[in-house]
Amino acid sequence: MMNRIKYGMTLLLSLLLIFECVGQIPKVKLGIEVLKERNFDVLEGKRVGLVTNATGVDSQLKSTVDILFEASNVNLVALYGPEHGVRGNYSAGEYVAFYTDAQTRLPVYSLYGKTRKPTPEMLQGIDVLVYDIQDIGCRSYTYISTMGLVMEAAAENNIEVVILDRPNPLGGKRIEGSLVQEGFISFVSQFKIPYLYGLTSGELAYLLNLEKFLAHTCNLKVVQMQGWKREMSFENTGLEWVPTSPHIPHKHSADYYPVSGILGELQVVSIGVGYTLPFQVFAAPWINAGEMAKQMNALQLPGVTFRPISFKPYYNVYAGKEVHGVQVHITDWQKAELSSIQFYFLQVNHRLYPDKNVFQLCDPSRLTMFDKVAGSGRIRQLLEANQFRYASIKALWEAEAESFRQLALKYYLYN
Repeated sequence: MMNRIKYGMTLLLSLLLIFECVGQIPKVKLGIEVLKERNFDVLEGKRVGLVTNATGVDSQLKSTVDILFEASNVNLVALYGPEHGVRGNYSAGEYVAFYTDAQTRLPVYSLYGKTRKPTPEMLQGIDVLVYDIQDIGCRSYTYISTMGLVMEAAAENNIEVVILDRPNPLGGKRIEGSLVQEGFISFVSQFKIPYLYGLTSGELAYLLNLEKFLAHTCNLKVVQMQGWKREMSFENTGLEWVPTSPHIPHKHSADYYPVSGILGELQVVSIGVGYTLPFQVFAAPWINAGEMAKQMNALQLPGVTFRPISFKPYYNVYAGKEVHGVQVHITDWQKAELSSIQFYFLQVNHRLYPDKNVFQLCDPSRLTMFDKVAGSGRIRQLLEANQFRYASIKALWEAEAESFRQLALKYYLYN
């Protein structure tokens, strides 16, 4: 009898481990699921506006739009869509106009069209704005800019804000990059925070609200997740990944976005956007792939390795032309310093090909975007003045991360 019980317990534990590995038992309960368990208590009796997109889903991939719309005690009256739209059917940078959601017939007000901040007319009749969007933990990704502007608009119109929290796919400990400088505030660098800020959307919302990063302080509530830990990668959560945008298609894609995203703004070097490896490569017609891989590996950067690669992009930079370079492989997620990799590539590229100055090869208008995403014109100026050596910007890029970490500690909702 005891042997049968032991066998049964062993079998049950084995099945639980299998189910967990394939993602059927998520370790993390999302904000929307916690809210549902609470029977939508903070929304009851209020007219609700929902700011969301295709990533706003529960662990079974049901849309937050549909969850709130179907809840008998929730009065969902309007939807608000950021870049890519509420259902994710618009491309990066594509203008989004006002439209009606086909499933619910609710009005959808665009926050990536004529305005990026809700107007009083768009908020008429709303008591509470709910925000539920999966972010990727990088300052230049525009969803947190939308979140902040929504919070400002809510404050100006005496509307509550509820953030349904989600994991930071880069974890809650990775903080990299300098703060945005005066004169470089833009939709891709809306707040004076590091390039990688190590907070969930809910934690960041509290920081923005209470540290006066916004024009006005709003009435803010965060519905916290259950089970999320700061050291978790997205893989560790057990949740399924919904593409946050067309070029962030997989769970690991968010890890690579900061590896090359700043350099990619120049549109001189292919970073894999337009090929099957978005943000995972550095390639151009003039590069010797083998030599570039050898030189990049010689740097012995922690947690990454490089292999030679050649390919023809299907669209975007160098579409249909053969390019050569390196694919970045993250071999130790905890140790890798993601955002500096693109600067080390520039250093090696300049040493091997001093006539290929990326700042001179690009369209001049792209320099402005590079600076905005980097958060400062000083990064580019120092690189160009010092033969693209990362050492010339290392202090500027890294020094402010620690001071922000101390500030961020005050707003941690999770261990």
